[in-house]
Amino acid sequence: MATFLFLFILPLLPILPCSDASPMPLLSRGSSLLVEEYKHTFLTSPDGDFSCGFYEVGRNAFSFSIWFTNTAEKTTVWSANPKYPVNGQGSKVLLNHDGNLVLTDVNGTVTWDSKTSSGKGTTVVLLDTGNLVIRNGNSEILWGSFSSPTDTLLPFQPLTKGTRLVSGYNSLYFDNDNVLRLMYDGPDISSIYWPSAEYTVYKNGRTNYNSSRIAVLDAEGYFRSSDLLKVKSSDWGTMTKRRLTLDYDGNLRMYSLNASRGSWIVSWEAVAKMCGVHGLCGKNGICEYWPSLHCSCPPGYEMTDPQNWNKGCRPNFSKICNGSYKAEDFEFIKLPHTDFYGFDQTYNVSISLEECKKACLEICSCAGFTYKTGPGLCYTKVLLFNGYRYPHFPGDNYIKLPKNLGISTSSDSRKSRLTCNQNIPEIVQGSSSMYGINSVDKNWTTYYVFAAILGALVLLFTGTSWWFLSSKQDIPKSMEAGYRMVTNQFRMFTHRELKEATGKFKEEIGRGGSGIVYRGVLEDKRVVAVKKLTNFSHSEEELWAEMSIIGRINHMNLVRMWGFCSEGQHKLLVYEYVENESLDRYLFGNVSSERLISWSQRFKIALGTARGLAYLHHECLEWVIHCDIKPENILLTRDFEAKIADFGLAKLSRRDRSSFNLTHMRGTMGYMAPEWALNSPINAKVDVYSYGVVLIEIVTGSRISSGVTVDGTEVEIKLFVQVLKQYTESGSVKDIVDQRLHGQFNPEQAMVMLKIATACLEERNSRPSMHDIVKALLACDDEDDHPAYSW
Repeated sequence: MATFLFLFILPLLPILPCSDASPMPLLSRGSSLLVEEYKHTFLTSPDGDFSCGFYEVGRNAFSFSIWFTNTAEKTTVWSANPKYPVNGQGSKVLLNHDGNLVLTDVNGTVTWDSKTSSGKGTTVVLLDTGNLVIRNGNSEILWGSFSSPTDTLLPFQPLTKGTRLVSGYNSLYFDNDNVLRLMYDGPDISSIYWPSAEYTVYKNGRTNYNSSRIAVLDAEGYFRSSDLLKVKSSDWGTMTKRRLTLDYDGNLRMYSLNASRGSWIVSWEAVAKMCGVHGLCGKNGICEYWPSLHCSCPPGYEMTDPQNWNKGCRPNFSKICNGSYKAEDFEFIKLPHTDFYGFDQTYNVSISLEECKKACLEICSCAGFTYKTGPGLCYTKVLLFNGYRYPHFPGDNYIKLPKNLGISTSSDSRKSRLTCNQNIPEIVQGSSSMYGINSVDKNWTTYYVFAAILGALVLLFTGTSWWFLSSKQDIPKSMEAGYRMVTNQFRMFTHRELKEATGKFKEEIGRGGSGIVYRGVLEDKRVVAVKKLTNFSHSEEELWAEMSIIGRINHMNLVRMWGFCSEGQHKLLVYEYVENESLDRYLFGNVSSERLISWSQRFKIALGTARGLAYLHHECLEWVIHCDIKPENILLTRDFEAKIADFGLAKLSRRDRSSFNLTHMRGTMGYMAPEWALNSPINAKVDVYSYGVVLIEIVTGSRISSGVTVDGTEVEIKLFVQVLKQYTESGSVKDIVDQRLHGQFNPEQAMVMLKIATACLEERNSRPSMHDIVKALLACDDEDDHPAYSW
């Protein structure tokens, strides 16, 4: 029994305060914090969520910082001296008699001060918001840490035109054109990488008519900027501790705290593909998924610093641009599907590959060029920065090398990686789509095709992340915490594990066009739904579609996936188990009085489904279209919260594309928008149409796809829209609401739901967005506490 209690209490120990600690409510004039007492003496906020004092950043090195108290590893949110740590002996923080907060090193040197002077009555207090403030005798705030952020924003801490987040060479700031941007500002180059520099301000959804220049994160996970940037966390609407941090790897991420574990979950990130972060692999370096995030040197180059990819690659040759330069001494090595973003020396249209080569050879300073076939685009490069390789990049890079290096012109730069020291660490992405790998499949072609599709997912979840953690690399604690979080959230299962968990696939709980679902219990006692994909030769595309979105999707109204299995012909997906089956079981057929869902439950299901779709369409890191919204794919929790299931027919597309074409019709008859049959380009409005059908079915309790009965007459769906409009225009909907409710419904909500439904079934361009639908439903939700934000 004692052993059991010890094991139960052990995980809690890292987040419990030390018993001999003596937290202080404030610093008054003349009082100080000594670095030698950092474990015992520090300031705390009144609610205990934040602490402030000396924070150990290395051996005998300390910063004066603010951190979350109740996290497994103290997560810092602000530091007075991030670049200049002080000694672990003799350093102190003092509120002097002039009212100035001063940080001094062991020799008395002032390394930071608040530059305040208020005299008598001055105090230093840490607020519940995490803001460290200096107040004068009249309780007026003279200075606050919120006004000088380091790498993190807390809820309600404004980022303004005079402040910025900084992490290494990367920064988040308002540019001169009033747009919020991420910039790499290294020793050699400076370049902007978010929002995408390939598009205009307006195509990125921003505006530079924005003189206020302010951005704020709220407590519910909504980050807004005056340049029209509006993003929401995957768990938006829930109340938890949050932070927005510019991480060590250059990506901006929103984190939500798992209070029970004291760990952080990534709930949004600015750059979905980490190779889009500039400077990641340094000068001449190439970033790619291999299948993990990996830096490499092109042929003729080698790592500048074997311990740091950020320093890039150096050439194994010298090229002097003077009278001795001869074009015939150089040749080009093709790097397929590769580009070095920016630093274009010349730009030519509609020229041949040979003409592009000639243009680069004639210019000594030209380091190479990128060529796109078709339009014949030629970009000669004066510098090779921000290199990346994507399998679908519609062009190739040709790197310029001396012929005397003896490198074959048919060389693929992949081969250059094999010559690198295998003990050199990879650059690993510190985010929710991160993983590592330490071996190369000899059958490269086959492996690469499969890995390119599943790579972003496996990146998250393979055990090599743990190998990376256990190796002797000096990585920041913030990134290490992220790696541990990822491996706890999702993993790859073996077929044997899932066979045992399901009792040899004994208990079937559902089936659809792409597979059969079984109930199972994992070793950790979690009840799960295991989907076995059938007819795999025809459903591999569906598997890949599901896999590619896993690392990016996490929302309370979407079914969570815990992992997957891919062993030969065994392709299985592991979902959370949702207790109350699907919506159709409660709407249609001979439903008993005990299973008949009430009006309030129906409204909650309608709102939850709309929120889930709004996240997929507008807030997810990729543009996701479900393509098969129907009651069978809306699962219900014990509390009758809606969770959208079955992303097997999901379609991902880049946000800069308004529509796309599919090779064949997808979805379920009766719920499919007319544009499917017309072979028109498909966009998110197909889901809006399907949602409209489902909304009618929630209100009426009848299958619309097979015809419904109104006043004893069966009406087809096309005509039913006309009937709906008559009822809504007359202001009376009692005859169309499910008669089994015996009049127990909210007329205002029913009217709004039916008006929304009719709008959803209009022509595509006239249908509302899911954001607009959520807003309309929230306006008549008498139980919802969230403000009706305008989009």
